[in-house]
Amino acid sequence: MSVLTLESILKGRRSQPHQLIEVLHDVQERYGYIPEEDMRVISRELGVPQIEVYRVASFYKAFSLKPRGRNMITICTGTACHVRGARLLSKQVLGQLGISPGDTTEDGQFTLEQVNCLGSCALGPVVVLNGTYYDHMTPSKLRSLITSVSEKGMEDTDDANGEKGEGRKRSHRIAQAASLAR
Repeated sequence: MSVLTLESILKGRRSQPHQLIEVLHDVQERYGYIPEEDMRVISRELGVPQIEVYRVASFYKAFSLKPRGRNMITICTGTACHVRGARLLSKQVLGQLGISPGDTTEDGQFTLEQVNCLGSCALGPVVVLNGTYYDHMTPSKLRSLITSVSEKGMEDTDDANGEKGEGRKRSHRIAQAASLAR
């Protein structure tokens, strides 16, 4: 990260250890991951031991210590999604993009991650692409979704069912339902 950008993130937060998660979140949001060099600077500027910065950054799933792709694919592998074919979705991504969970394509376009539950069990299997939830996913729908994103970019992408913008609308409804379920 450029010193100027990290400087702006740290502005007003120096010597405030309780700001650690917020600072890490801002760095993650800006660059898609938290570089090791930045963790050293954050440690020094907030007055937090380096091991504590690393511990927090490596503990929370929201943080990544290595660069992620421009498009994040998250596959739910919870029980409901698993029995409805989540493993087939992971195999689809492996076959189509050549990456396993935790990996990023060589061109930096896609990163695949698996999570234990997204809280949308009745809609499984569920895939989240760049924050948009896609329910009742199949390998065929996932293949089409990935192809569409690869060709057009996320902003112009139809949802997995070919309906313009429906995935984003469903995303909001599913996210609301998931937060109420917790």
